Amino acid sequence: QAQLVESGGGLVQPGGSLRLSCAASGSARDFTVIGWFRQVPGKEREGVAGITRHDSPPYYADSVKGRFTIVRDNTKRTVCLQMNALEPEDTAIYYCAARIRPYGKTQWSQEGFYDYWGQGTQVTVSS
Repeated sequence: QAQLVESGGGLVQPGGSLRLSCAASGSARDFTVIGWFRQVPGKEREGVAGITRHDSPPYYADSVKGRFTIVRDNTKRTVCLQMNALEPEDTAIYYCAARIRPYGKTQWSQEGFYDYWGQGTQVTVSS
């Protein structure tokens, strides 16, 4: 059974940092791409960052470039999202998603590209 478990969310002041982790197990361990998404009530889910299993450069949404870094540990089957210089606008539920199927062109920011999703972790940026 495939499973993705996010952790590391919480409350942080503007300008602070958080590190989210996504642990993959079962079929999800053989991911080809892991993506991080976020969603606020009333809005569509937004792709934040993505990373492949291999050495391709990671992908970032323009809104987080220079502040967020996505890294993977293939041995531990974990992908982390380091979030620095957080802003109130970053407040959302953050989800990780995994694709296990082969692909031609990466559509990392599209929800339908992924096969499995985690339950999400809340990130709140507030003073």
